Amino acid sequence: MLNHTSVTEFLLLGFPSLHHQQRLMAITLLASYLVILVGNLLIISLVLAERDLYRPMYFFLCNLSCLEIFIATSIRPKAIGNLLMGSKAISFPGCLTQCYFYSLLGYIKFVLAVMSYDCYVAICHPLQYPMLINSQLCLQLLLGSWAAGFLATIVSTVLVARMPFCNANRIDHFFCDSTLLIKLSCAETQIAELITFVASSIILLGSLGMTAMSYLYIINTILRLPSASSQHKTFSTCSSHFTFVILGYSSCIFMYVQPSSHHMSYNKAVALLNTVVAPLMSAFLFSLRNQMMKDALKAAWKRRVIIFRQPFST
Repeated sequence: MLNHTSVTEFLLLGFPSLHHQQRLMAITLLASYLVILVGNLLIISLVLAERDLYRPMYFFLCNLSCLEIFIATSIRPKAIGNLLMGSKAISFPGCLTQCYFYSLLGYIKFVLAVMSYDCYVAICHPLQYPMLINSQLCLQLLLGSWAAGFLATIVSTVLVARMPFCNANRIDHFFCDSTLLIKLSCAETQIAELITFVASSIILLGSLGMTAMSYLYIINTILRLPSASSQHKTFSTCSSHFTFVILGYSSCIFMYVQPSSHHMSYNKAVALLNTVVAPLMSAFLFSLRNQMMKDALKAAWKRRVIIFRQPFST
């Protein structure tokens, strides 16, 4: 007979094969976390401060940066603390919180789909862009993405919260993931696994379909341009977004959509790609490689230098 003892905390096993490199892993995670925070806060502050960036694309980019910060903050500090202190415990509410915010990666895919539609209209219908992409539509698209992301993430989180755990509290990962928690439950998990799989598939493949459709039209429009230089210049306007789309979708599809189980070490590697590499690439691609962001950063820097020098010039 199963012992349905209630579990109040879980143990995150992390990277047991890298036991002697725990401090190095902690320093690496801390450094990447600080870069993610600084990079995304810089993007948010520039978008809010510079009137030249009051455009739909940067409105969505600001929202994307906020999400990157939320997801990184829900996972990274606990992982760093566990590596430095040698503790592996995380409370049940804390575990559910990590599950919820990590599932928001699915919401990021909706934001990417909306941004791809913005690129599509800007490139394929430039003259109609101000009429098609207005502030009201941006707000509606954003609220729709929030609603879709909330419904998708709350399903898996509620499923996990209601499941019994029979003294099984060891999670072979560096953060709490709803798919792994479902497997730890002593209840029947087939229905829960099916619901999670279907929800993940709809989110990822649905948003991927919308993104792919937008880029098919974009590529078709670019190929019809008369010169190679104009083709390169036009594609460069959405190349950062395109690169981030490939990185984000490929890693998420590998983890959640394919029903066959993979070795846990591969899933951890892909999770690191999602939680470390992708946010770093996001901050780099959408700031340092974006000409308008670079111009805004230079303008902001010049203004601050002038303000700093004024008291000394009098």
